[in-house]
Amino acid sequence: MIEKYRFLASDFQKEEQKEMVILSIISQSFFQPFSIEDNLLVILTALTSGSGIGFNRAMLFLAEGEKLRGEIWLGPSSAEEANFIWEVLSTPGIGYIEIIEHNRALVSRGADSLSQRIKPLVYSLNRQDLQIPALAAARREVMLVREARNEAAVDRPFLDILGVDEFLCIPLFSRDEVLGAVVLDNAITRRPINFSDIKLASLCGLIAGNYVSTASLHKKMIEMERMAALGEMAMFITHQLRNPVAAIGGFTDQLLKSPNDEARQRRNLEIIRKEIKRLDDVLYRLAHFLKVDMKNELVPFDLPPVLRSVLRSPDIRSKSDGYEILVRFEEPFPKILGDPTYIGEALRNLLDNALDATPKGGQITILGHAEGKSQAAVEVRDTGRGMTPAVREKIFQPFFSTKEKGMGLGLLYVKRVMDSCGGKIEVESEAGKGTVFRLSFKSAEEERMEA
Repeated sequence: MIEKYRFLASDFQKEEQKEMVILSIISQSFFQPFSIEDNLLVILTALTSGSGIGFNRAMLFLAEGEKLRGEIWLGPSSAEEANFIWEVLSTPGIGYIEIIEHNRALVSRGADSLSQRIKPLVYSLNRQDLQIPALAAARREVMLVREARNEAAVDRPFLDILGVDEFLCIPLFSRDEVLGAVVLDNAITRRPINFSDIKLASLCGLIAGNYVSTASLHKKMIEMERMAALGEMAMFITHQLRNPVAAIGGFTDQLLKSPNDEARQRRNLEIIRKEIKRLDDVLYRLAHFLKVDMKNELVPFDLPPVLRSVLRSPDIRSKSDGYEILVRFEEPFPKILGDPTYIGEALRNLLDNALDATPKGGQITILGHAEGKSQAAVEVRDTGRGMTPAVREKIFQPFFSTKEKGMGLGLLYVKRVMDSCGGKIEVESEAGKGTVFRLSFKSAEEERMEA
């Protein structure tokens, strides 16, 4: 006998105790750094946890194109194992994370685990003679099966593996597609499945379906962003390298054709050397941008000496000739947390941009001050041409530049450095009135307070 049910989100009353428990268990997963698989395991845990619905076992099938494939089977494989598992999970003081870790280990065991038994199960979702569990998924109906041995609509190999005569099949779906199914049973306790169980399991099914749909969409968006970034990088590298390579090739051909013209040889070799330096600069900047280690250990250090070193560097000194650069740091300025080398390069990039944007005779001001006991801020102000709102929105996009020969990586590098040390970068700018870049750092004082 097969009973069919359809539930909507509006059918559930959030004030019911078990529904609140289930929602609490599942909602906690979204605040943890779990993978898609682990978050689905959380939902299966809610279905089999004693504080949740309390089914003995939960079997997960996921759609893959037009097929339904067995993925996870959570639960004990025998009464002895059930007693052990339930004793572990009811240990006083055991937390939610420990339960998830226990269940993760349970489903990742060797070849004799429950999950290994269902992985060979694969069903078509577009056949005319669909059988459970594919039938419930394709029709988007909750199906309670009793006396399963007498039901022709139940797949025999599936039933042989399941080994029970009563089970519940919950479809997972979004508005547009079938996403999978969950099969639940009480193989150990043999407790009958009642309407309350079905309703609560359907709530988990609705949540799981929405989660799988959202996670799939997010994954597609990330993939699209990656492909777009790869395309931009390919265009950027082609654009940056085409002219130098063409110049090197052309002037090398001239050298080969006129080997005895010493004056032309010298001129061509100078041009080739210049273009090679240009290529080297492009590759250096690209590699330098990519090498920011987001996992570098943060160390406390004094920022003013790092800034002085940047200001004394030959490239900044030669470029700043004819400008007024003012440095004002309040005393005492706290030590900040970060990588001195990376932060020094970030300041160099900001100064380089400020000098490019400011006409000769202009002023650049660098201000530093503490913000309470937990943060410190550094501002780089220029009196240059400023930015329009449209330009300001794009400045942290890779390869976007307003400079004729700009690579569009400088400000993105600064942002990556600030992200890596837990800080942030803000910008204020108005066309014709200059620009202010503001860097906010965590101070070493905050680290001592947290310790």
